[in-house]
Amino acid sequence: MLHINALTYRIEGRLLLDNATVALPAGHKIGLVGRNGSGKTTLLRLIMEEIAPDAGSISSPRNRRIGALAQEAPSGALSLIDQVLQADLERHALIAESETATDPSRIADIQNRLVDIDAHSAPSRAATILAGLGFDEEAQQQSVSDFSGGWRMRIALGAILFSRPDILLLDEPTNYLDLEGTLWLESYLRTYPYTVLLVSHDRDLLNKAVDRILHLEDNKLTLYTGGYDTFEKTRRMQLDQQLALKSKQDDERRHMQAFVDRFRYKASKARQAQSRLKALEKMRPIAAVIENQMRPFHFPNPTPMPPPLIRLENASVGYAVNQPILQDMNLRIDIDDRIALLGANGNGKSTFAKLLSKRLAPSGGKLLRSKKLDIAYFAQHQLDEMTPEETPFVHIQELMPEATQAQVRAKLGSFGFDYDRSNTKVKDLSGGEKARLLLHLCTINGPHILILDEPTNHLDVDSREALIHAINDYTGCVILISHDRHLLETCADRLWKVGEGTVKPYEGDLDDYRDELLAAARGGRSKANRASGPRPRKGERLKARKQAADRRATITHLKKQASAAEKKLQVCEKNLKALDESLREPGLFERDPAKAADLGRKRAAVIKEFEYAEETWLEAHASYEDAKASLDA
Repeated sequence: MLHINALTYRIEGRLLLDNATVALPAGHKIGLVGRNGSGKTTLLRLIMEEIAPDAGSISSPRNRRIGALAQEAPSGALSLIDQVLQADLERHALIAESETATDPSRIADIQNRLVDIDAHSAPSRAATILAGLGFDEEAQQQSVSDFSGGWRMRIALGAILFSRPDILLLDEPTNYLDLEGTLWLESYLRTYPYTVLLVSHDRDLLNKAVDRILHLEDNKLTLYTGGYDTFEKTRRMQLDQQLALKSKQDDERRHMQAFVDRFRYKASKARQAQSRLKALEKMRPIAAVIENQMRPFHFPNPTPMPPPLIRLENASVGYAVNQPILQDMNLRIDIDDRIALLGANGNGKSTFAKLLSKRLAPSGGKLLRSKKLDIAYFAQHQLDEMTPEETPFVHIQELMPEATQAQVRAKLGSFGFDYDRSNTKVKDLSGGEKARLLLHLCTINGPHILILDEPTNHLDVDSREALIHAINDYTGCVILISHDRHLLETCADRLWKVGEGTVKPYEGDLDDYRDELLAAARGGRSKANRASGPRPRKGERLKARKQAADRRATITHLKKQASAAEKKLQVCEKNLKALDESLREPGLFERDPAKAADLGRKRAAVIKEFEYAEETWLEAHASYEDAKASLDA
């Protein structure tokens, strides 16, 4: 068991942990959650003893091994498989010693210990982990230095998983993974035999890979049983109870204070008044529930455009002549499509996104786009393309050259940048703030197609939920590349698989896709071998996906109805105002009774029109809210 006792820590004068105490049970999988900047990574560093607390302590069983993902990507000439095998320091040392040992007794001890730690199966276990993280047999024999930084971090993750520490600390491990790697990691962590403390904003991972949630808020630590959804429900109930208790206590305080104010100087009531005064002083106020409300995302809707937006006919694309990465693509994209791209990193998802966004030209076949088609493309590398020395205010001002300073600041405020943050240099913003800024820069003009390539990497759970709501409210086409399964399941109607040199619609759902990946990782049946029949519930899930798409289409229709009725109300109000001003003209009824009567009839007609529009708006708005709540559920 890991004990955190009265832990206090400050960084540059800012309090992150204040007398925090919690006991983490051994052998459990624990998700550490909290807002960005609350101190989650700092807590992991304190557990690793990389930094020392200002007060308090952290204790754990003697001889326990704590392992964490390395901050720097590995490098060197070792092969991937050897790099991972070296992570088991005891096995590595025993094998090295066995090559030089001469004492028969010591040789026997070494061999017995190698059997105890299952050293002979180590190469197989290491290969399985690397395969799950996306490295095939050929790649495992390559040098670590042959891979880019992101892939090297996967190697580092594979190494720490292989070493199997007693307490495994993972800080946002899915940032380096695609959906395929994330699904494999979820399955691996569920069966990990020791304690795991996982920092993640991936709701699906926190629901399926952990059985406890450790919440860091207001500098305190609270442990909850269950996954993230259970934690969220429990916490909401606690907040509701706290609000009710505070309201009750406030009423009691007001009543007692009124009694004191009325009778404290009256002799016959002085004793009772003093008693209530003492009770008031002893009454510990219940803190008001103050939640940092997450500023919602809002993507301006595009102007209507007839379908299709894009059509591909036997199209191919690549980076070199006669060397296509993707080919034989026959696809169609409409404005109401919500498409998730599946496929391991390196299969061509980003290449396909660049083709759609005009960053790559087709090398063969046809790609037909609607005229005046506006496409927004969000990609992680673009975070580095923003001007680091400039502020968000300057970035937005460049896109709104005709706007006043007040209008630019109002736009920044609408997506969560107050005066101070809007004047902060981009290089000094957090990763989440940069991602939020870039999302709004991309969508400020209401694009017809929004391509999002790993948009959630720097967003916390609440920000991810806000992004989901914004995508579902947006009326344009959305194409998603993400390892966040919750995002894909709540936003995508269609799945396209990128693999084997092409892009094709995928007829299954994410559960089918997950099963295929895990079966392949275990050497089980491949997709081709499973073609004998779908899982029994597959038809039901596909039907549910279609129903979700129909509900989204209904929501869009209802939203348009409500908007049209609202505009009609505004026109009626404007006409009524003009008619009332005319009718207030002095002497009108005496001077021109016919005109006054005509204005009166027009006013009555406008009022009738206003009442009808108001009724229409109320019905459409209520139906829209009900449909939206049904979709969110």
